[in-house]
Amino acid sequence: MMTNKPMLESLANQLLVSTPQQSDSFFSQSVTLLCRHNEEGALGVVLNRPSEYSVGDIFAKLDLPENSPTWHDTRVMLGGPVSPEIGLVLHSPDAGQKWESSLHISGQLCLTSSRDILEAMAAGKGPHRALMCLGYASWSAGQLEEELKRNDWFHAPPDPQLIFAADTADKWHGAGRLAGIDMAHLSTQVGHA
Repeated sequence: MMTNKPMLESLANQLLVSTPQQSDSFFSQSVTLLCRHNEEGALGVVLNRPSEYSVGDIFAKLDLPENSPTWHDTRVMLGGPVSPEIGLVLHSPDAGQKWESSLHISGQLCLTSSRDILEAMAAGKGPHRALMCLGYASWSAGQLEEELKRNDWFHAPPDPQLIFAADTADKWHGAGRLAGIDMAHLSTQVGHA
C-alpha cells in the first residue's frame, strides 16, 4: 500500500530570518542563507554574526601569501554553531571559475569549502563577491519545519546586495524589509488566528 507523503517545499536559496520569539541566543536577530533544504534536513550559513577574525587573519593562519589587499580587512562571519573550525566561502559563481568542493545554491550563489578558493582570493583571482564563514547551521529532518511552526523564523527572498553587504548591523532589518516586515513592529507574543 502506497502512502501519499506530502512534498516538502524547499526553502533552499531563501533567507531564514529569526523573530523575537527565537530562544537560541546564537540565532537572536540572525539572518541565515539556507543553502540546502530537503526531507533529510537543512543547512545554512549565518550572514550577520561577525567573528573576531578578518579574512587576512585566515590567510595568515593558512600561510597563504596575500598578493591582493581586496579581502584583507573583510570580517569573517560565524556561520553557525556546527563545526566552527571549518571555513566556508559563500560567493558569486563567476564565469570560468570552478572550485574543488562547491555546492551550487542558485545562479547567483555558491558555497565552497575547499582551500583552492582561498588561494585564489589571496592571489586576487577569486570570486567577484564573497563572504567567509566559520561553521554552519544545520537542522535535522523536520526540525526547521517545527521551528517555523513555532514562529521562531520567517523566510525572505535572497538579495545579493544584502548577503554580501559589509555592514552586518542592518542585515536583520534589511531581511525583514525584503519580506515586507518592519522588524521594529514584530511582537514577542505568539498568537493564532
